[in-house]
Amino acid sequence: MDNSQTWYIVKRNDGHCDIIPSHQVEGKEDTNIVEQWGPIASQQDALARRVGLIRAGKCHPV
Repeated sequence: MDNSQTWYIVKRNDGHCDIIPSHQVEGKEDTNIVEQWGPIASQQDALARRVGLIRAGKCHPV
C-alpha cells in the first residue's frame, strides 16, 4: 500500500457517509456526494472522524 495515500469522508445523497481513497474523489465530480471532509492522513483517523460526524448528526449511522 502506498504510504502517501490519503482518505476522504464523503456524504451521499441518502445521508450516509463513506470513507474512500483520495484518488476516487480528487478532481472528479460526483453528483451523489453532497459534502466531503479531507484529506485525512490514515484510514483509521478517517474512521474516528466519521464516528464524530455521526455523533454530531452530520451523517447517518450505517
